[in-house]
Amino acid sequence: MTVRPGATGARDRPDLRAPAVGLVGWLSALAVLHLPGWVLAGVLGTGGVAVVLARRDRRLTVTAWLLVALVVAGATALHVARVERSGLGGLVRDRASVHARIVVRSDPVQHQGRFHDFVTFRAEVLEAAGRGRRIQLRAAVLVIADPSWRSVRLGATLSVGGRLDAADDPALAGVLATRGPPVLVSRAPAALRAVDRLRAGIRDAASGHDRDASALVPALVDGDDAGVDDALAAEFRTSGLTHLLAVSGTNLTLIVGFLLVLARWTGVRARGLFVVGAVGVAGFVALARTEPSVVRAAAMGSVALLGMGSNGRQLGVRALGVAVCALVLFDPWLADSPGFALSVCATAGILLLAPGWRDALLRWLPAWSPRWVAEAVAVPLAAQLACTPIVAALSGQVSLVAVGANLLAAPAVGPATVLGLLGGLAHLVWATAGSLIAAPAVWCASWLIAVARGAAGLPLPAVGWPTTAASLLALTAACLLLALSLGRVLARRSSSLAACGLGVVVLLVPLPTPGWPPPGWVFVACDVGQGDALVLNAGGGSAVVVDTGPDPVYVDRCLARLHVRQVPLVVLTHFHADHVDGLEGVLDGRRAGEVVVSPVADPLAGVRQVHAVASAAGVPVRTVEFGERGRLGQLRWQVLAPSRTSFPDSGSPPNDGSIVLLVEVRGVRLLLMGDEEGPSQDQLQKVAPQLRADVLKVAHHGSSKQDEQLIDELGARLAVISCGRDNDYGHPAAAALRMLRRAGVQVARTDTSGDVAVVVDGRGGLRLRTRIPLNRPPPGSGGTT
Repeated sequence: MTVRPGATGARDRPDLRAPAVGLVGWLSALAVLHLPGWVLAGVLGTGGVAVVLARRDRRLTVTAWLLVALVVAGATALHVARVERSGLGGLVRDRASVHARIVVRSDPVQHQGRFHDFVTFRAEVLEAAGRGRRIQLRAAVLVIADPSWRSVRLGATLSVGGRLDAADDPALAGVLATRGPPVLVSRAPAALRAVDRLRAGIRDAASGHDRDASALVPALVDGDDAGVDDALAAEFRTSGLTHLLAVSGTNLTLIVGFLLVLARWTGVRARGLFVVGAVGVAGFVALARTEPSVVRAAAMGSVALLGMGSNGRQLGVRALGVAVCALVLFDPWLADSPGFALSVCATAGILLLAPGWRDALLRWLPAWSPRWVAEAVAVPLAAQLACTPIVAALSGQVSLVAVGANLLAAPAVGPATVLGLLGGLAHLVWATAGSLIAAPAVWCASWLIAVARGAAGLPLPAVGWPTTAASLLALTAACLLLALSLGRVLARRSSSLAACGLGVVVLLVPLPTPGWPPPGWVFVACDVGQGDALVLNAGGGSAVVVDTGPDPVYVDRCLARLHVRQVPLVVLTHFHADHVDGLEGVLDGRRAGEVVVSPVADPLAGVRQVHAVASAAGVPVRTVEFGERGRLGQLRWQVLAPSRTSFPDSGSPPNDGSIVLLVEVRGVRLLLMGDEEGPSQDQLQKVAPQLRADVLKVAHHGSSKQDEQLIDELGARLAVISCGRDNDYGHPAAAALRMLRRAGVQVARTDTSGDVAVVVDGRGGLRLRTRIPLNRPPPGSGGTT
């Protein structure tokens, strides 16, 4: 079979010596960061012995590896020592109150806290005074401040007061929790102010259209994702398009690539192109901020640009090894960063695997089809396969839609990025022109959002994968096997089309769930991440849903697994996002009766969202009444709380204002708690002093704020805790688990067991059945609690 002219990449064996040097540098940095000194000395000593014993033709290579290891290890040790001996050490250990002069080194990012919002940013301490002494230094810290600090600018010098504490990040000398407002000492340099104006111009040029699409354009151009809401970010994550929301090598490749094409069109050649490329890289880093993640993205993007040129595979592979060494020398903590690992693996996959797979496809594609068609398939496939083990380790999932989603998204990414940048530049001169130029960028962003939502909404966009060492090693071995064999599959039309057809069937046809739901089920706690979504079986495909979790996708899938077609009643215990944000997933495509809500209308954002979603679905909303009773099929229930609407003694009134239901079904009593804390649990015992139940849905995701007397007197046999894997809140608390064990209660958790079902057998006996969904929420996913 003849090979199409120009498709020779599969026969070019890349020189792997440079990537090997990069790997040695990477491992050396990791060794210094994580291994004891004596182990590191032993490893380097073993390397010296290897040099002596190596064959003459290999001795030079082994010597080069050892020298790289020594240089990187020495540089890493110096970086670590500089942080440890920054001068703040004593003040940090004493948790001292200080007055400091700092330079802002990253943009402030606003976060939702449990009780109030706050912002964080990185800064460099130039001077600190505390405990009777004043020191001059240069030390990196994380600053935590109230939302009024959101307006501080990158590069500005501030005078601040606050308390120092230890930092979890070893690259930081400490954490500075501020007091009071910032005092400006000096503005940011003129160059940074100009960059800020350009970033604002990009945002303004894209505004005035669909909110999500307008917010996505700045994220594509310079990584400014402040306007992208959590639900959209989750859909991009599920569909394998997260890299579009952060600064990545793709951004640099598109922007600098456009500049190079423009330069060639205007007659620039040879060294002039290198100058244009260097200026473009420097401009990109300034635009996207000079943070380690941006420098990493710029380096990997530059490697990708080299790989696109003549003799690109060889040049790109060599440049990859050099870039890895240079990056860990610049910032050794990058070696520990998942983003760094993903960037390196994706770039390596594109350089090493994509050319061969592209040429394999070109063997059978029609002669008239352009080369980029094969590359559009080979590049995302190679990048995804190379990153799959790392993504699985981080998220507990293997994406099945990432390649297809990236293939559909690819035509829109370039225009959205380049036109977004040009629109921002034009907006600085003439706002109307900037908006006109940026409008097509927003249209392209709308397509990207449609792709992300469509892919995330498929029946099986991802499969859960255990994060144990054995399972990750098995996945890595499978990926290596695919990397070695996929070229043969892609080289034949029949096998390529068969593989594509199989993938489409898996994605579009919901897989059967044998044995689920289990016969006799009366209650299921859905695995929806950090949140509550509870289902009570009313029979005949009908159910009462109590809370809907933080994401419409996951609660919808749980109801589909249970074959629920009608929801006569939805009870929303309170208005926090992890209990109400999934409402659309419950109402969409199902016949619904009414939504019942707590009388404590707080927070207002949740209240507005519930009413908007219910109104769009044509479902009425009413406020629950204390003591009301209801009946549906085999279900009977009574509302036990809230018995009052004011909780002045509460740290979180919405939590203490949660609805509590006592449900009876087939002779079994279930107590369904919301997020009750101390005041409301005390109140519950006063209004229902003889309360008894067989099954307890534990309050507030198993937080430490459980009332031991309530648990002891309840007499429950089973307890269910609904919480997300590796959540940031530490749920369930060890103290709560000990309390339940002392009371003799059998405990099941959605974070470890997936969906949890309570089953009543023919003799009235209770059993727990669990099932881990194939497409369960990733670790850490959830809403505000």
